[in-house]
Amino acid sequence: MDIRKVKKLIELLEESGISEIEIREGEETVRISRGNNMVSYVTSPFPAGPAPSMVVPTQQPAQSQATSEASSGVKEAELNGHIVHAPMVGTFYRSPSPGAQPFVELNQTIAAGDTLGMIEAMKMFNQIEADVNGVVTAILVENGQPVEYGQPLFLIKES
Repeated sequence: MDIRKVKKLIELLEESGISEIEIREGEETVRISRGNNMVSYVTSPFPAGPAPSMVVPTQQPAQSQATSEASSGVKEAELNGHIVHAPMVGTFYRSPSPGAQPFVELNQTIAAGDTLGMIEAMKMFNQIEADVNGVVTAILVENGQPVEYGQPLFLIKES
């Protein structure tokens, strides 16, 4: 397995709240786990089998909620309106490129399907789209900030 992929996986693990990730490609398996503030990885032969797959253990819901409250500084119970949550772990971006205008601004009217932002995970950019019509009343994360799965990103007052 390419060492650049392993390094990127280690970076993703360090930025996220997950403690372990395992990747299988052909006959190789890479498991990276974090414990006692250390990151380690082990490669081992794996019998030939189906196409490459990725297994990412998920956090317990209570831990995920606590993490999102700590990173956004806001409790979901305090938010009034429709909450758009992060669909994955990664780095959040408000604009399509550095220096470009953000996808949405505070108090902007949006329609379902409009792009609100992007999350980068393993060099893949995934658009975050509005699932309701309304007005953006809060942007709960900063540009370039790491986000957790399920973390509140936007608050929308439905229209």
